[in-house]
Amino acid sequence: MKDSETTIEDLRSLVAQFVRERDWEQFHDPKNLAMSIAIEAAELMEHFQWDRNDQIPGLFSEQGKREEVEEELADVLCYCLSLANHLDIDLSESIEKKMVKNAAKYPGEEYRGRHS
Repeated sequence: MKDSETTIEDLRSLVAQFVRERDWEQFHDPKNLAMSIAIEAAELMEHFQWDRNDQIPGLFSEQGKREEVEEELADVLCYCLSLANHLDIDLSESIEKKMVKNAAKYPGEEYRGRHS
Protein backbone atom coordinates (compact mmCIF):
# COMPACT_ATOMS: atom_id res chain seq x y z
CA MET A 1 0.00 0.00 0.00
CA LYS A 2 1.23 3.50 -0.86
CA ASP A 3 -0.26 6.86 0.14
CA SER A 4 -0.71 7.80 -3.51
CA GLU A 5 -2.80 4.68 -4.12
CA THR A 6 -4.67 4.20 -0.83
CA THR A 7 -7.79 6.01 0.34
CA ILE A 8 -8.69 6.85 3.91
CA GLU A 9 -11.60 4.45 3.49
CA ASP A 10 -9.14 1.69 2.57
CA LEU A 11 -7.21 2.34 5.78
CA ARG A 12 -10.38 2.55 7.87
CA SER A 13 -11.51 -0.81 6.48
CA LEU A 14 -8.11 -2.38 7.12
CA VAL A 15 -8.14 -1.24 10.76
CA ALA A 16 -11.80 -2.20 11.25
CA GLN A 17 -11.16 -5.70 9.91
CA PHE A 18 -8.16 -6.13 12.21
CA VAL A 19 -10.22 -5.03 15.23
CA ARG A 20 -13.23 -7.17 14.25
CA GLU A 21 -11.13 -10.32 13.75
CA ARG A 22 -9.94 -10.01 17.35
CA ASP A 23 -13.32 -9.05 18.83
CA TRP A 24 -11.80 -5.86 20.18
CA GLU A 25 -14.82 -3.65 19.45
CA GLN A 26 -15.87 -4.28 23.06
CA PHE A 27 -12.76 -2.41 24.24
CA HIS A 28 -12.79 0.34 21.62
CA ASP A 29 -15.03 2.93 23.21
CA PRO A 30 -14.29 6.63 22.61
CA LYS A 31 -12.56 7.11 25.99
CA ASN A 32 -10.20 4.17 25.52
CA LEU A 33 -9.43 5.09 21.93
CA ALA A 34 -8.74 8.73 22.82
CA MET A 35 -6.47 7.61 25.65
CA SER A 36 -4.68 5.21 23.29
CA ILE A 37 -4.08 8.05 20.81
CA ALA A 38 -2.49 10.13 23.56
CA ILE A 39 -0.38 7.21 24.81
CA GLU A 40 0.91 6.35 21.34
CA ALA A 41 1.59 10.03 20.62
CA ALA A 42 3.68 10.16 23.80
CA GLU A 43 5.61 7.10 22.62
CA LEU A 44 6.23 8.87 19.33
CA MET A 45 7.48 11.97 21.16
CA GLU A 46 9.96 9.88 23.15
CA HIS A 47 11.96 9.29 19.98
CA PHE A 48 12.66 13.02 19.74
CA GLN A 49 12.94 13.89 23.43
CA TRP A 50 16.12 15.78 24.31
CA ASP A 51 17.26 15.98 20.69
CA ARG A 52 17.75 19.33 18.98
CA ASN A 53 16.15 19.80 15.58
CA ASP A 54 19.56 19.74 13.89
CA GLN A 55 20.21 16.27 15.40
CA ILE A 56 17.00 14.66 14.13
CA PRO A 57 18.13 13.88 10.55
CA GLY A 58 21.06 11.93 11.99
CA LEU A 59 18.74 9.88 14.16
CA PHE A 60 17.23 8.32 11.09
CA SER A 61 20.59 6.98 10.03
CA GLU A 62 20.63 4.83 13.19
CA GLN A 63 19.70 1.21 12.56
CA GLY A 64 15.99 0.68 13.19
CA LYS A 65 15.25 4.23 14.40
CA ARG A 66 13.20 5.21 11.35
CA GLU A 67 11.21 1.98 11.59
CA GLU A 68 10.45 2.62 15.27
CA VAL A 69 9.19 6.12 14.47
CA GLU A 70 7.13 4.77 11.55
CA GLU A 71 5.53 2.18 13.85
CA GLU A 72 4.62 4.74 16.50
CA LEU A 73 3.16 7.08 13.90
CA ALA A 74 1.17 4.17 12.46
CA ASP A 75 -0.12 3.32 15.96
CA VAL A 76 -1.37 6.89 16.41
CA LEU A 77 -3.09 6.84 13.03
CA CYS A 78 -4.63 3.39 13.59
CA TYR A 79 -6.23 4.56 16.83
CA CYS A 80 -7.45 7.73 15.10
CA LEU A 81 -9.01 5.62 12.36
CA SER A 82 -10.60 3.33 14.96
CA LEU A 83 -12.10 6.33 16.73
CA ALA A 84 -13.42 7.67 13.44
CA ASN A 85 -14.92 4.25 12.72
CA HIS A 86 -16.52 4.03 16.16
CA LEU A 87 -18.00 7.54 16.01
CA ASP A 88 -18.81 7.37 12.28
CA ILE A 89 -16.78 10.50 11.56
CA ASP A 90 -15.90 11.25 7.95
CA LEU A 91 -12.26 12.26 8.30
CA SER A 92 -12.00 13.87 4.87
CA GLU A 93 -14.94 16.15 5.62
CA SER A 94 -13.62 16.88 9.10
CA ILE A 95 -10.16 17.78 7.86
CA GLU A 96 -11.53 19.94 5.06
CA LYS A 97 -13.80 21.85 7.48
CA LYS A 98 -10.94 22.28 9.93
CA MET A 99 -8.60 23.62 7.24
CA VAL A 100 -11.25 26.17 6.20
CA LYS A 101 -11.48 27.29 9.84
CA ASN A 102 -7.70 27.38 10.15
CA ALA A 103 -7.38 29.44 6.95
CA ALA A 104 -9.83 32.01 8.36
CA LYS A 105 -8.08 32.04 11.74
CA TYR A 106 -4.55 32.16 10.29
CA PRO A 107 -4.65 34.00 6.94
CA GLY A 108 -1.63 33.14 4.80
CA GLU A 109 -0.66 36.72 4.09
CA GLU A 110 -0.65 37.53 7.83
CA TYR A 111 0.97 34.35 9.18
CA ARG A 112 3.38 33.42 6.38
CA GLY A 113 6.76 32.55 7.86
CA ARG A 114 5.71 32.83 11.50
CA HIS A 115 4.01 30.60 14.02
CA SER A 116 0.68 31.41 15.56
